[in-house]
Amino acid sequence: MFGYGSTIIRRRNRCAAFAQDSRGATAVEFALVAAPFLALVIALIQTFLVFFAQQMLESVVRQSARLVMTGQVQSANMTQAVFKQKVCDQIVILFTCNGLMIDMQVATSWNSANTALPTLTYDASGKVSNVWLYDPGDAGDIVVLRVMYEWPVVLGPLGFNLSNLSNGNRLIMSSAAFQNEPGAT
Repeated sequence: MFGYGSTIIRRRNRCAAFAQDSRGATAVEFALVAAPFLALVIALIQTFLVFFAQQMLESVVRQSARLVMTGQVQSANMTQAVFKQKVCDQIVILFTCNGLMIDMQVATSWNSANTALPTLTYDASGKVSNVWLYDPGDAGDIVVLRVMYEWPVVLGPLGFNLSNLSNGNRLIMSSAAFQNEPGAT
């Protein structure tokens, strides 16, 4: 019985010594704080990239809409592929040209101008199968230009998720509704 009691006392002394020892406290505290801190950093970087890409897309759409509004697209008889290449030429980083989706259509009135996010459909291989319209219109027409890109989203720690598509990606889009200038043909 004497050996059993002394073992308990030694264990208590070890536990007390461990609790009072602060040599590993910094490592333990860092381990507790590291995961939420890294999650926050990853979420901030991902949010920054999405908003930066969105702003870049806004700028590209503004410049591309100007080409249509001033009649440069119509006078050059640009096809959908040529116009898409013009849009791609304005993109310097972050996007791939084959990932851009461009929809341009004439609206009958300002009230009927559709600037909403479209519903994407996918084929069996996971590629977008929507058919996009391409109509730069004539002088005086109301035109809606929508440029979209499916942005890959990495699911962040702690469940942070910026996706708005069923496949886990985010559809970013910029649209411009404008009326072609009178001499725009």
